[in-house]
Amino acid sequence: MPPSQPPNTSTEENKSGLGTFGGVYTPSILTILGVIMYLRFGWVVGNAGLIGTLLIVVLANSITFFTALSVCAIATDRVIRVGGAYYMISRSLGIETGGAVGIPLYFAQALSVALYTIGFAESVVTAFPHLSQLYVGLIVTVAVGILALTSASIAIKTQYVIMAAILLSLFSFYFGHPVEPTHIELWVTNKEPFWAVFAVFFPAVTGIMAGVNMSGDLRDPIRSLPIGTLAAVGTGFLIYITLPIFLAMRADSSTLIAEPLIMEQMALWGPSILLGVWGATLSSAIGSMLGAPRILQALARDGILPQWMRFLGQGSGPDDEPRIGTLVTLVVAIAAVCIGDLNLIAPVLTMFFLTTYLVLNISAAVEGFLKSPSFRPSFKVHWGFSLLGAIGCLGVMFLIDAVATLVAGIVVIGIYFWVRQRELFVTWGDVRRGIWMALLRMAILQIDHTQDTKNWRPQILVLSGAPTKRWPLIQLAQALTHNRGLITVSSVLPTGSRDVAKQAVLEQRIHSYLQRRGVQALVRLVTAPDTFDGAERLVETYGLGSIVPNTILLGDSQQLSHRDRYCQMIANLHQAQRNVIILRENPDLPDNPWDESKNRSCRIDVWWGGGMQGNGSLMLLLAYLLRSNPQWQRGEIYLKLVVMDESAVIEAKNNLDKLAQELRIGALSEVILADGRTFATILKQSSAGADFIFLGMPTPGHLFMQTYEKLQQWTKNLPTTVFVLAASGSAFEEVL
Repeated sequence: MPPSQPPNTSTEENKSGLGTFGGVYTPSILTILGVIMYLRFGWVVGNAGLIGTLLIVVLANSITFFTALSVCAIATDRVIRVGGAYYMISRSLGIETGGAVGIPLYFAQALSVALYTIGFAESVVTAFPHLSQLYVGLIVTVAVGILALTSASIAIKTQYVIMAAILLSLFSFYFGHPVEPTHIELWVTNKEPFWAVFAVFFPAVTGIMAGVNMSGDLRDPIRSLPIGTLAAVGTGFLIYITLPIFLAMRADSSTLIAEPLIMEQMALWGPSILLGVWGATLSSAIGSMLGAPRILQALARDGILPQWMRFLGQGSGPDDEPRIGTLVTLVVAIAAVCIGDLNLIAPVLTMFFLTTYLVLNISAAVEGFLKSPSFRPSFKVHWGFSLLGAIGCLGVMFLIDAVATLVAGIVVIGIYFWVRQRELFVTWGDVRRGIWMALLRMAILQIDHTQDTKNWRPQILVLSGAPTKRWPLIQLAQALTHNRGLITVSSVLPTGSRDVAKQAVLEQRIHSYLQRRGVQALVRLVTAPDTFDGAERLVETYGLGSIVPNTILLGDSQQLSHRDRYCQMIANLHQAQRNVIILRENPDLPDNPWDESKNRSCRIDVWWGGGMQGNGSLMLLLAYLLRSNPQWQRGEIYLKLVVMDESAVIEAKNNLDKLAQELRIGALSEVILADGRTFATILKQSSAGADFIFLGMPTPGHLFMQTYEKLQQWTKNLPTTVFVLAASGSAFEEVL
């Protein structure tokens, strides 16, 4: 039996499509050898000198080379389908980032067709002045569109003819002659600044995306993209590193600057250079006309475009060619040709291309740095090279046009958030989860179990049961954390009620419910024969390293049959060095403190009894966290203290005022004289109009259940009350 063929491999015999030379190398090298080479290379040499030009060529090609390495790494890790650069980015950094880059990249490619055909028309009108530039541009644009509509392979074959014209022009130039006696200027310092010259030349080496955009039409993209792309980059570098030597030897700097078509004067056969210019513009136009519809097709198929534009994802024929997308791109290009002047948006288009390079480099760098087991490219590249490419792209963007860079950045960020808010569902993973996992690992290993009062955060484990039944518990947890801590919503299920698989599904269902209601929280379900034992085991085992819940939030127990076990659980949680917060609500009161529609100030009463040690400082801290929530920012914290002797009122008031001032939480002190009244009576009279009441619980002991029942009696018919029991040995006075 013959060996089975490994997955993701193709052969020419069993799969149709374009090969390496026609599908990648040809469009890439023809886009690299463009109009900059013919019309601006002499200007570059004249302004920078021979050494300066060679340095520019090396720097520019280095950035392109690093980007090509990144493309090769990504392309050999997974099958690259329709969409080229967009497909790579979306499968690596997520659909939001892919859409943010892909949509501008499509328009850049589509409008580039007009840029190239207008350039072609200008050169034709220069040679034949009696022709109309607009009509020539329209005719050429329609012809390029017809080529792309007919077949990608036919368009590629047309590029072979163009390549022949460019090769003829290069041979004619290399075997040409000087135009004047000259002295080679190695370095010119009195002309244009070096980086300004660099900015003019750099677009000449940005053609590698032409081959990447054809990824969906390749027989074997994993093999063709690396070979074709690197071969095109190498060929372009050899040509660009030799051309300035010939230019510097055949004319002086002033002539090179003054004559855009100086290569025509140097060539063995002058008209060949004009043929090369025409071929360069036409090949670039064809490459853009082939690439743009494929990006549009991929954007539509992934659901990034609105629903009514999904028809743009349709393919035609056995090769799944995007003919509808090609027609749309042709309309865009014709409209741009009719406008005629694209000088204002041309820099922004260049920024979109460079943004694509930048993000591709970032994708490869992140994938390589994280070393995810799923990232196994056959073409291995160190992540440092990709990072250098990203830094180079960003630097070049600002060197070319800082304003255009900012405009492009604003557009990309705007599209990113537009795609993000649509919450698109995708079937593939991306590198973002790997980034968070790597950061999480680093953070957990850095954080030890040592208490750090300066950086204390509420890590709340909510024993809520079903969230829909005890939603105020989750509301209180969210109000106390407000993006400063973690919330875990938990529940103990009876043994045998769920298997492991169903439990995971239920956790995901609860998590989705919380997200829909705007709550960012983790979810943890456990099974146990006894609810209280399950809750205690959950507190004991839940967490990762030193990241464990420091505060347990639960609801008040009204069932007499469970009262003893409930109080025993509180005592056990206290012994486990956890803060315990119990929410006691009064369902008979019509006033709901969580009603966001009521625009009024909130009153929070904190009953001060034990001083800064233990419960007192934790209650003040929780009250401050509650008021820091946007819903309660207009609230007031009242720090209340009961004294038995009238002579102690003034001193107690001064002490409370001093304490409130030192703590800087804006609390208002209130000293109440008992005057023979019990604390229960004072509590009911003083806090009847509050929204929240904070009361400390005594340390659990032999009679803790009776003490807890007394607290319940005291707060009967009162507004929402929070019982607080600080962990033993806590130092919340230092947090405050």
